[in-house]
Amino acid sequence: MKTTRSLAAAAMMAAGSAVMLPATDANAQLMVRGRLLNILPQERSAPLPAIGVSNEVTPELDLSWFFTPNIAVELILATQRHTVTNAGADLGSLKHLPPTLLLQYHFMPAQDFKPYVGVGVNYTRFYDVDLGGGTLTVDKTSTGGALQAGFDYRLSGPWYLNVDVKKIWIETDVKTSAGAFVTNLKINPVLVGVGVGYRF
Repeated sequence: MKTTRSLAAAAMMAAGSAVMLPATDANAQLMVRGRLLNILPQERSAPLPAIGVSNEVTPELDLSWFFTPNIAVELILATQRHTVTNAGADLGSLKHLPPTLLLQYHFMPAQDFKPYVGVGVNYTRFYDVDLGGGTLTVDKTSTGGALQAGFDYRLSGPWYLNVDVKKIWIETDVKTSAGAFVTNLKINPVLVGVGVGYRF
């Protein structure tokens, strides 16, 4: 419940910030999307090579502000719990909140089918970490790049179908509760999303 309230507050703050942004084009608009994400970690770890992170499905909220018909900035908000394993054995779980900001280019803005690409950055916060029965922890934050491709398809009026794929670079160090380094864990998920959008 606390996480849900935090996400809602962050979304309202982002919306307020977007409304205050200076429009450089008369057609600048706000678009709000809701997606269902399939999170597919592409994990790697070293020196312990057998750390695994579970695939998960979660809802996502995103806000896009169009400076021009072609150029937009998108902020995405989602959070999820992942199961962590070591050589297939249950190691525990952790949650992460990776707000991601992307600069997008939208092709064919006058058409019903509107493909786009994006590039940006994510800032990830790890929380509710429960690994190794409390004997392990992770660095609390991570900053990395993000790439995106997708399309919006007009269904009716301001309503759109959205399909979106992102690659996000996320990593953290796993440590003992005393702070000793154990392994570096790169999660680097691919996010495949399907949802609907409303353009104001």
